[in-house]
Amino acid sequence: MITLYHCARARSFRPLWTLEELGLPYELKMLPFPPRVFAKEYLGINPLGTIPLMLDGETRMTESAAIAQYLVTKYGPTPLAVGVDEPDFGAFLNWLHFGEATLTFPQTLVLRYSELEPEERRNPQVVADYSKWFLGRLRIIETITAANEHICAGRFTAADISVGYALLLAERLGLTSQFGPAVTAYWARLQQRDGYKRAVDSENRAGDEQGLARRD
Repeated sequence: MITLYHCARARSFRPLWTLEELGLPYELKMLPFPPRVFAKEYLGINPLGTIPLMLDGETRMTESAAIAQYLVTKYGPTPLAVGVDEPDFGAFLNWLHFGEATLTFPQTLVLRYSELEPEERRNPQVVADYSKWFLGRLRIIETITAANEHICAGRFTAADISVGYALLLAERLGLTSQFGPAVTAYWARLQQRDGYKRAVDSENRAGDEQGLARRD
């Protein structure tokens, strides 16, 4: 049984969404955010104190995009993966990791300096600068989705999950009003997927059962 440690609407949503798209059984352990502050016992399981942590037998992974890649590779064949013999294999890897390294990174600074830091340490200039950084990098996704339904390979893949989570986080941060029309339509399509809806339901159900309030 795969075990996923998860905080509502955190990066760990990527592997959760992937698990639901694949239809794999798993155990979802919910934690308050950030767990290194509000669930210090978690440091005994993951000394990094970060989310996600996925356990699959002897395999331990903490990077959300890498977990998505691991799942679609190990538990395939599945159209969620792009094979090395396909023309878009390189594009698949690029956009899979672009979703985390390029799109999510600046948003973590927006979140930190708008909400997580004590009032006296919050910094509107950092929030404004890194919001612009994110939106500037998002322009390439606007270009791609203006001409294509999905990010690569002509179908929904784990790369869409990776980029899609960055759009979910942007919604959480109130940035969706600044999306272009193509990204707005793309994000709406992603939210209509049954796998996405099941992941949201799973997160909510586990949070309710484990006594954690839902995050806005």
